[in-house]
Order: sequence, then C-alpha cells, then structure tokens
Amino acid sequence: MRPRRILFISGSGGLGHVTRDLAMARALRQAVSGVEILWLAAPPASGVLQEAGEQLLPQAAHWADETVVGADMATQDAGRGRPFRFNVLDWFWAIKPQHRQNVEVFREVVASSPFDLIIGDEAYEIILAIRRKEIRTPVPFVMIYDFIGVDPMTRTPLEHLGAYIINRRWAYGYRRAPDVPITTCFIGEKEDIPDRPFGPGLPNRRRWAEERCRILGYVLPFDLASCQDRPAIRRKLGYGEEPLVVCAVGGSGIGRELLDLCVESYPLAKRQIPNLRMVLVGGPRLQMPGPGEGSGLEMRGYVPALYEHFAASDLVVTQGGGTSTLELTALRRPFLYFPLEGHFEQQIHVANRLERHGAGVKMRFSGTSPRDLAEMITTHIGTEVTYKAIPVQGAQRLSDIAKTLIDSSVADVHPDL
Repeated sequence: MRPRRILFISGSGGLGHVTRDLAMARALRQAVSGVEILWLAAPPASGVLQEAGEQLLPQAAHWADETVVGADMATQDAGRGRPFRFNVLDWFWAIKPQHRQNVEVFREVVASSPFDLIIGDEAYEIILAIRRKEIRTPVPFVMIYDFIGVDPMTRTPLEHLGAYIINRRWAYGYRRAPDVPITTCFIGEKEDIPDRPFGPGLPNRRRWAEERCRILGYVLPFDLASCQDRPAIRRKLGYGEEPLVVCAVGGSGIGRELLDLCVESYPLAKRQIPNLRMVLVGGPRLQMPGPGEGSGLEMRGYVPALYEHFAASDLVVTQGGGTSTLELTALRRPFLYFPLEGHFEQQIHVANRLERHGAGVKMRFSGTSPRDLAEMITTHIGTEVTYKAIPVQGAQRLSDIAKTLIDSSVADVHPDL
C-alpha cells in the first residue's frame, strides 16, 4: 500500500503563512504515520520550503508568483507620493491572471497524482473554482482562512462595489454543493471575526464562521517553551547586554520605507541610549537601506528564524503583519507596529486582534517622523508587558482534523483496510 499523501498549497503572499504551514506539516507528520506531504507554492514561500527540506511538486515551477504583482503596485504607489501603502482589494483584482494560471496547474496536479487529502492555506482561487465546479478534487479539501470577509479602505464607489462582490461570493459560496467534502478552518479565535455583516443584506460574518468553520486557535512556527530563556538566546545569536531593537518588514518585498524610517530614527534614539543596538531585517526580495550613521546599526537582510531575534529583543519595530505580531504577542515582547496604509487586513483585522489582546502599540507611518519614532523607541524599549495569553494549539487541531479526513478518505477507497 502506498503511503498516505497530502497536497499542501501554501498561498502565502509573503513568508508569514509558509512558516505556519511548516508548523502544521510537522504536526501532520506526528499525527499520521508515514504521511507524505507534497507542496505547491510560489517564491518566496517555495524557497523557504526547499530550505526546510520539503518536497515541491514539479508543477510548483508554474505556480504563479502573486507577490511580484503586489510589490510592483506598492512601488508605483510610492512613486505617486503614497509610500508604505498596499490596497489588498486592488491586488485581488490585479492577480486574476495568476489565479487562472494556478487553477490550471491545480487541475493538472490532481489529474496526474493520487492524494488522500488536499490542504489550501488561503488558496482562494482554488476554493472558488471548486465551489463553481470549474474543477473538482477526488478527495476532501481543507481550506484555511485567517480573516473572514474583506473591507474597503477608501470612499471610492468602485472599491466598495468590489468589496461587496467578493463578500457576497464568500457568504453565499456554500449554497453551491461541492462534489467533495470541504472543511473550512479559521486560524484564530472567534472574537477575531467581525461581529457584523459581510455587507448590506449579507449574513453576519461571525455567525457565518461559527456555523461553517472549525476554529483552530493560533499557529506558532516554534515551541514557545524553548524561547523563554532570553539571555541564552541572546548569547546564541551573538548579542550582548546592550539594549536591542529589531526592525523587521515582511517577505513580500513591500515596506522598505519603514526600514528607512528606522535608519533615520537611530542616531536620534542613540542620543538618549548611547549603547543602543538596532538590527534591520528584510525579506529575501527587499533591498536593504544603505549603512546608517554610527556603530550599532546592522543590516541582516533575510533571517530564517526571525522569532529568535524577536525573543532576544528589548523592542521590535515591525509592519502590522498577522504572523509577526502574533509571534511577538506570544513571546510577550514590547513592539511598535505600523499597518500598511490601505491594507484592510493589517489596519482592521490584525489591529483589532492586537487591541483585544492588549498587545503592541499601533503607529501610523504617514504621521510618524524619525524624531517621533526615536521618542517611541526610548519610551517603550525594555518595558514590561501584560498581554493576554493566547491559544496556540492550531497546528495540532488542524492535524487532528486532517487525520480524521484521511482515515475516512482511505476507508472509502480501500474498504478492506
């Protein structure tokens, strides 16, 4: 008998999702003996998977790279005098060609390779095509979300109409009975889901999710217990006893302006904290700023285990990404976060979650000068935090669900087993 096989689609726009996907894959291997996991992903997530020793399908070479479109859009906005901005709804419409390409790749994969289960982490194009019956899978499909519904960020009528169309498809997609079982999972707590309608005349988002989603809790890409000895982690990473600020942006190639702001703020903060050390971390596609003024300012570029540097820090300055801010909340480190302007998930969903947990200090990029940031650094560095404890059993819960589905799938195909 062949080993049980899972197709895992990592729909990560940056690196946050793929790190949690790897955590879920580790839990799956513990739950399902001898399971084989094969991957579809585009750069930069595909590179992280390869570095981790995971097996990408050959068809992954044709999986469309949506982050390039997003980075180009952000660059164009910056050129128009709107830096540190990213409108997700505009991006959703812009990547329609990439979505069509991915649907074709998926169709080829499921037609040529046998699987017992398919998992899609925010694989929107695939779940929509399945609901429309444009494609079908021979085995159960697990769809993973970390937000429910989209929100317009401007007063532009077309953006509001676009958000309504997407939300209507989201809310009523379940009316089309799929050809195979679909299990919908939400990474987070039910309180993270807005208690309001998808839109005028549409269902309430939280009630919709409670009726149709398995609420998993959060997924961490590391063992929280292993990150409690901060002095040991600092020694491992080569840090001394000096105050340490880590400034990080995501792996999508968007957010360079925040690192520039940190560079400009460093000499101002250093006047108040002479031995201040600042480390700048960017994704694999981000061109790092030039050397800063004075010693103690370091450019690290891409750092694979960024959570260790978070754990070692006295303060973190970061984008409002869901994964990085979740890790900082779990690690109980003080941080300043800058949601990308125009980015509804960071501005609304992530920010509301952090406010509910009492975690982090929300900042506005367009209203923050280097002097402002320097003052915030000197005020918040090394402060004690009182964040609420959060549930981090999401990977284990997903693996339990997957094991049940795989056992059922195998029993249907091989009733004598």
